[in-house]
Amino acid sequence: MYETRRHPPLTRPHFIRRLVLHFATAMGLVVGSLLLGMAGYAYFEGLAWRDAFLNAAMLLGGMGPVDAPRTDGGKVFAGLYALYAGLVFLVAVAIMLAPVVHRLLHKFHWEREESR
Repeated sequence: MYETRRHPPLTRPHFIRRLVLHFATAMGLVVGSLLLGMAGYAYFEGLAWRDAFLNAAMLLGGMGPVDAPRTDGGKVFAGLYALYAGLVFLVAVAIMLAPVVHRLLHKFHWEREESR
């Protein structure tokens, strides 16, 4: 997916395109996770979609749920979703930072033809 150290760094337009694609991938992961959380809260806790959205968004944002789970299934779901949400946050940040870190490392290790 990324160029090797023997290839020149991407041009600015190509790099911006790569950033946009990575951002879109990360946002797709976050939106999909939010929908999963909303469905779980609606199913297990019987929350309205607005309340399910609030709880799922708060967990994905690292704040914690607004409504305490009342059912056994809701408690298990909330616990598992909280663990999942923490991982999704880390993965989304990594996806968005990967092109920037790669570009920095690539500029330091790029072997130019005239320097050999």
